[in-house]
Amino acid sequence: MIQSFGDNETELVWQRRVSRRLPRDIQRVALRKMYLIHRSRNLNDLRVPPANRLEKLKGSRDGWYSIRINDQWRICFRWVGTDAYEVEIVDYH
Repeated sequence: MIQSFGDNETELVWQRRVSRRLPRDIQRVALRKMYLIHRSRNLNDLRVPPANRLEKLKGSRDGWYSIRINDQWRICFRWVGTDAYEVEIVDYH
């Protein structure tokens, strides 16, 4: 379950409000992917569908995970127990 957001833009998308900083097509797919995160009870739930490409991040984001929106955009989050924290939509390139 999503417990917190890492930025205001991601929270706007979750609330089904329009973000002017994120492309519309990214917002639509990101909302669908955030529903997957919200309904997940454990991290392995996010391995399906395989297109999510669940990854454990390294470096400055050690302890974080990401799933793909597309080749350029990711949803990054920290996973603790059964919940996601600091969920944010990130341009990875």
